[in-house]
Amino acid sequence: MIDLTVKSCGPMTALQDRGRLGYQRFGVSPSGAMDPRALALANALVGNPPETAAIEFVNLGGTFACEGGPLRLALAGAGAPLKIDGTPVPPLTSALLQEGQVLEVGHPRSGTFAYLAVAGGYAVEPQLGSLSFHLRSRLGGLKGAPLQAENRLPCRPEAQAGAPMQLSVDIPEDTGPIRVMLGPQDDYFTPESIRLFLESEFTISSQADRMGFQLTGPKLDHAKGFNIVSDGIVAGHIQVPGSGQPIVLMRDRQTAGGYPKIATVISADLPRLAQLRPGAGVRFRAVEREEAVAAARQLRDWIASLPSKLEPMHFSLTTEHLLSRNLIGGTVDALSSAAHD
Repeated sequence: MIDLTVKSCGPMTALQDRGRLGYQRFGVSPSGAMDPRALALANALVGNPPETAAIEFVNLGGTFACEGGPLRLALAGAGAPLKIDGTPVPPLTSALLQEGQVLEVGHPRSGTFAYLAVAGGYAVEPQLGSLSFHLRSRLGGLKGAPLQAENRLPCRPEAQAGAPMQLSVDIPEDTGPIRVMLGPQDDYFTPESIRLFLESEFTISSQADRMGFQLTGPKLDHAKGFNIVSDGIVAGHIQVPGSGQPIVLMRDRQTAGGYPKIATVISADLPRLAQLRPGAGVRFRAVEREEAVAAARQLRDWIASLPSKLEPMHFSLTTEHLLSRNLIGGTVDALSSAAHD
């Protein structure tokens, strides 16, 4: 067995996969990766199915060591940099971590969530069919907990064969408003509130985590009060409590809620919203079901195409590549050379 040993990491660094599906009716939150696009990228680079569990980093990075290596691994998401023994690994490439080497994942630069995948996945026992860690129920992760220093993640040695690969693929980078479908309780809001919701800019507040993103902006007034009979919650539902400030429910959401939901973020845009940091502005645009379904299929097809975009890793003599290498093994002067003649 090969182990990836945690030397240091942030407090919410944890294993996440597609989520714990099929148990919400029993009150179990699905959890799962906040950015499944980045999860799929990291997994494609090491030959895994797109929803295989990886280490999810939240705002912070970490350092790791390999015991019994080598390990074939890859990092993707939020522009987080990767180094092995201080040498940068180019973006969207896999790498081999040899026994004794130190892997360093830097802080995400352009978002919040990054993912570290290893070939074959982590050999950890799932709970209710998933490795996804859920903080409030303490399900999944490594023995029901996030990762911390000295943890050892077992990996499958038989999956480590193969050369490093790179992905030549365009990353979806939509910058327009987040698309939503109105409802299911948009009739609980005044027409003016619907207009404000779709025409105003909101801000991601500091009260944003894997359970939900509290937004700040114009107050959205209710037309029929702010309590409803509790009903089921899906990722992307936008609840509006009595404060009039919307809350976008995310992967660690509760399974049922009693506040009216003005709209629902479409599944294809939820990863983009998840990568926004507190203080970022966000606008919404209402779409019909046909556009939401087309966008979901487009994202599905893009993820499915990733293995066909893999190619063997090659290096070109660019300035960036040369600067990442130690090209000098030492220096001598004429006198020291003469002394050894």
